[in-house]
Amino acid sequence: MIHDRVHSLGLLLAGGVLGAAGYAFFTGGEPAARAAAEKPAPTLESLAADVEVLKAKATDQSHVMKDVSEHFGNLWFAAQADNWPLADFFLSETHSHLKWAVRVIPKRKDNAGKEVDLVSILQAVENSPLKQLEVAVKAKDKVAFEKAYRFMIEGCYSCHKAADKPYLHPQIPTRPETAVLNFDPKADWPK
Repeated sequence: MIHDRVHSLGLLLAGGVLGAAGYAFFTGGEPAARAAAEKPAPTLESLAADVEVLKAKATDQSHVMKDVSEHFGNLWFAAQADNWPLADFFLSETHSHLKWAVRVIPKRKDNAGKEVDLVSILQAVENSPLKQLEVAVKAKDKVAFEKAYRFMIEGCYSCHKAADKPYLHPQIPTRPETAVLNFDPKADWPK
């Protein structure tokens, strides 16, 4: 009796495997694979249309700059708490997001139609205020950090003015952007 059931189950499985193999042979395989094989090769027009779709989905510079603002603001509070590893993290994030912002829009036109080269402005910021911040954070020097942070704010504002956005006036933050982080390097976790 058990032998008959095992034999029947074996026949059923073999029939299923043969049926699936026959289906694949006669239909050309999976429907998705067939659809991909039948899809026409891309043309310049279809590629241009795809690029436009991607451009519409891409982030804008103001979104990236919001991230810069968050990281740069949190940098201030990390240094004020003498949490230098966290300060180093936020400095790195600030720098990384500034690079991203410039990749999003490397050049822009001011109100007079003159080209503003954001790549060159970022290079100047990297070579001076950001470099000074990096040195101060690595040295764990709060006095040098505050001086470099204020210098960085001046650099940010110079870029905003060059881009005809003088109304974007950065300042020393009054509260952290990220309320969920504890900036105290000696804090127990979780609280």
